Amino acid sequence: MADHACTLSDLPERFDEVIDDLHVLRLPMVTRFRGITEREVALFSGPVGWAEFSPFVEYRTEEASRWLQAALEFAGLITSPIGIHPASSVRSVDACSPDTESAPAEAAEPIRTEVAVNGTLPACSPGEVESILARYGRVGTVKAKVAEHGLDSLAEDLERLREFRRLFPQATLRLDANAGYSLDEALTASAQFADFGLQYFEQPVAAVEDMARLRAELDRRGLPVVLAADESIRKAEDPLRVAELGAAEVIIVKVQPLGGIGSARAVIADCGLPAVVSSALESSVGLAAGAALAAGLPRTEISRRLLGDDPACGLGTVRLFADDVTNPNAGMRPVDGYVPVTRIAPDPDRLQTLAVDPGRYDWWAERLQQCWSLLRREPEPG
Repeated sequence: MADHACTLSDLPERFDEVIDDLHVLRLPMVTRFRGITEREVALFSGPVGWAEFSPFVEYRTEEASRWLQAALEFAGLITSPIGIHPASSVRSVDACSPDTESAPAEAAEPIRTEVAVNGTLPACSPGEVESILARYGRVGTVKAKVAEHGLDSLAEDLERLREFRRLFPQATLRLDANAGYSLDEALTASAQFADFGLQYFEQPVAAVEDMARLRAELDRRGLPVVLAADESIRKAEDPLRVAELGAAEVIIVKVQPLGGIGSARAVIADCGLPAVVSSALESSVGLAAGAALAAGLPRTEISRRLLGDDPACGLGTVRLFADDVTNPNAGMRPVDGYVPVTRIAPDPDRLQTLAVDPGRYDWWAERLQQCWSLLRREPEPG
């Protein structure tokens, strides 16, 4: 394994020669989320610590390769495509002395040692709302998933949100439709959801153009619904398009889908919009990269107006797992609404007990090789 960050061309063609260890784990979930009840993740270590590669199984190699780029960067095996070394984004309790790294130049404020997180409320019955959110402890912000079956889920969504507001009348509420609506459906749903006092409504429709049309129509109707772009940012070739079309007022950024901390920072800078860092349903190892990005986000007058002085990130999702890669008192489990900014090393026992069967291990090893081969073929910046 390389003992320092390299360019891709410096490293072997075979990915199993790049790393010393590969662990593929299956994490059971406490409730169905994104239509799944368990999550498979691949973990490996590099010169500056552990990293996670966990694109969803249905993602093709082109998309999954960005997730590998992020993991390689965070492990310190490659430099960021825009020249930012991952060690400048997080202090490691194992590898860095207290005065090793200062805040990155992009940050308007010093790097924080912890970041606020929201609770996540999946599609569930009203009777499950309280018990699910109890897993997060004391949080002031909750993101509820809606539109699991498009507009057909609206009645169930409204019933669940009414119960949420009964239980938590003062909590900040965000909604996420994961592009589950058509434009007309999103208008219908937004008119209903506006009554719940939303901080923002995340990705109600898929196309950036429809996001822009939706925002214009919401303004015309006087509906106080702020739109946030998630999938539009991760998958659009040019993230500036969201800002240029006025399609959203907030962007949701995720480290792995964007290709790493450096690439995510570039997207935030290019868009010029307030950003919220969220998880891609990762283990604590993957969430640590998200916390590193969130800790250095600039806070501006606009971000404070839309998101408050201490905006919550969507990095508390380890509470959706019945087990994690660390013991219950470690990792990225929220405590009183915050998670630490630090590197996470998996527990050796859990690397054994949560390991997938040999067939699944081989599937992930081959997937990694395909992504690695694609990354090596792509021209490097500069």
